[in-house]
Amino acid sequence: MRAVSLVPSLTEAVAVTLPGVLAGATDWCDHPADLDVVRIGGTKNPDVDRIVSLAPDLVIANEEENRAPDLAALRAAGLEVLVTEVRTVPQALTELDRVLTACGAPARPAWLAEAEAAWAAPPRPTERVTAVVPVWRRPWMVLGRDTFAGDVLARLGVDHVYTAHPERYPRLPLDELRAAGPDLVVLPDEPYRFTPDDGPEAFPGLPCALVSGRHLTWYGPSLARAPRVLAAALRAARR
Repeated sequence: MRAVSLVPSLTEAVAVTLPGVLAGATDWCDHPADLDVVRIGGTKNPDVDRIVSLAPDLVIANEEENRAPDLAALRAAGLEVLVTEVRTVPQALTELDRVLTACGAPARPAWLAEAEAAWAAPPRPTERVTAVVPVWRRPWMVLGRDTFAGDVLARLGVDHVYTAHPERYPRLPLDELRAAGPDLVVLPDEPYRFTPDDGPEAFPGLPCALVSGRHLTWYGPSLARAPRVLAAALRAARR
């Protein structure tokens, strides 16, 4: 089996579970750190010709991260493309199982069982809180409806303010975000790299939780530690 992954989370999952199966991955696939495969461009602009030249048995993609025209071009070239959809934690666990099975995993890896157990009983705060969750600035973009990161936070007792917004990642003016009156602002370090000096200053008077973007938005081996890592960051911000 030779596979190419267009999704950083799934690249890590396959590489850790089935060393040697991946022939190619995107420039953004930086886990595991020692991943040594052909790079095929970005998630939004993969080099289709280069992927085809690798002659993979399977291309792994995601309906949110990858563009439909690129996936159509890969199929037109005769490649099999497996497209995942991940908008909740249970869906992530199911899709990971599906991807690994398609790549030839003989059994469920230990890390996936650990992730399932971790999310079966995640740490919860004493009270639920509301939050605004920016994922970009200039312009400001936040979590909206139907997102994996939103589901992750909800399972940890954090209800983000724009969960019912018609868009999944709405662009909203900063004044509106402040006026929403959240209990908390959650600032991940990816896709935009919020830091103590870049992000919290925009929300004076509000506690800001700086969290690991990989644990908030990735679905792979990081899922096993995500509940503990994120819960600790959320608690620290509320002290």
